[in-house]
Amino acid sequence: MKGFKEFLLRGNVVELAVAVVIGAAFTNIINAFVKGVINPIIGVFGTKDLGAYSSCLKGPCEVGPAGEVTSGVLILWGSVLSAALQFLITAAVVYFVLIVPMIRMAARRKSPTEAAAEAEAKEVQLLTEIRDALVAPLR
Repeated sequence: MKGFKEFLLRGNVVELAVAVVIGAAFTNIINAFVKGVINPIIGVFGTKDLGAYSSCLKGPCEVGPAGEVTSGVLILWGSVLSAALQFLITAAVVYFVLIVPMIRMAARRKSPTEAAAEAEAKEVQLLTEIRDALVAPLR
């Protein structure tokens, strides 16, 4: 039991659990955004519910009162389109709201030794280019 307790209390497991909970809450926000904003915008050109878009592959297609297909082969491509839009919106929000600011913050937090090492590497590269430019006419 001691090993199991250590496993559960390790940083990675706790961080993963927090990420899953936050991800589930974030999914609700994205779903509400798609239903409240994206679907009405798409509704200007068609229907508000993307799930309503479908095609009958082998017909005639008949749908029962409970929503099940009773005859034919019905392709529900609208629900796939809705899921793809939700994925793209989620990815964009995660990138622009979380990743980009974290990258900027990490760049600002560089330690003085890292900044000095980068400056030295740039200086060495510049000096190498100057040396090559001076030697080139002699060849």
